[in-house]
Amino acid sequence: MSGTVTGPDGLARCPWGLSAPDYVSYHDEEWGRPVGGDTALFERLSLEAFQSGLSWITILRKRPAFRAAFAGFEPAKVAGFGDDDVARLLADVGIVRNRAKVAATIANAQAVLALDEPLDGLLWSFAPKMRTAPRTPDDVPAVTPASTAMAKELKRRGFRFVGPTTAYALMQATGMVDDHLAGCAFRGTDEAAR
Repeated sequence: MSGTVTGPDGLARCPWGLSAPDYVSYHDEEWGRPVGGDTALFERLSLEAFQSGLSWITILRKRPAFRAAFAGFEPAKVAGFGDDDVARLLADVGIVRNRAKVAATIANAQAVLALDEPLDGLLWSFAPKMRTAPRTPDDVPAVTPASTAMAKELKRRGFRFVGPTTAYALMQATGMVDDHLAGCAFRGTDEAAR
């Protein structure tokens, strides 16, 4: 597969960034930009876990419903969810109704509260140093040593649904790595933001 593609606005983008209308703003405004704060990172971690086995566009389109269903992804609120909340979530057609993923999200919120450091600091400690920009989509890995280490540490601390592939997708989505292709107009647009 070749590198970037030019959109109707004349800007070069990663090919997936033009593959569906919903992806344009996500690619241009969010993906690969540094994200900080425990609530924002818990949301992204949760959504990446829900995405496992599904397409990201499905999760992206359901994100407002996920935010409403999971109390804005505030870890302290989600950690207190009980059986009634689980039943409510499993009946909510606006989200992915997977019992294991719902239970993992609640358990992960509890794991966030049990950390001896902020989630933000823990996750960002696995961000690799600068690396060469990928030239084509084939150059973008699904797993790296850093994502494998992150997944292992999160599991050690009681997190669920956080394998190396999910951890790497989280790293990409939150700017811990910049996998915008070389030549993409949106590569490195927020490197100093964090």
